[in-house]
Amino acid sequence: MTSCTPGGTPDLMFMLSWAGQALTAEHASGLARLGISPRAHCVLLRARAGGLTQRQLGELCGIDKTTMVVTLDQLETAGLARRRPSPSDRRARLVEVTAEGEKVLDQAQRIAARIQEDVLAALPEPDRAIFLRSIVSLVGGRLRGGPCGNTDF
Repeated sequence: MTSCTPGGTPDLMFMLSWAGQALTAEHASGLARLGISPRAHCVLLRARAGGLTQRQLGELCGIDKTTMVVTLDQLETAGLARRRPSPSDRRARLVEVTAEGEKVLDQAQRIAARIQEDVLAALPEPDRAIFLRSIVSLVGGRLRGGPCGNTDF
């Protein structure tokens, strides 16, 4: 399915939105068997390194404060993450991935990698690297600051 601008060229906003929705649906379906959402996957992935507050994680994952609290409540209830007071700011909570969370995250990463491989396999081999470089360039430049925050890719 495509949409065209009045000049007849492909509509970039429509195409990227369509692709994003399709990938999100496939990602959600793959993660459902692990009992987590794409949003929870993002939080676990960004929290893995440690030392980040729930506010910082929310910014990195493009999650508002209320949704972040709900997501962390779900992750804690499932035993995948825990919050602890920050030693430098008594108002802030650091998020840690538990051992069980690490296992689930490893599985989630394999699911995401498989989806990425499947999607890229639909492109001719020479176009794959160009496509990825182009998307990284857009998201790291002109489209920077979207839901993924200022993340280096």
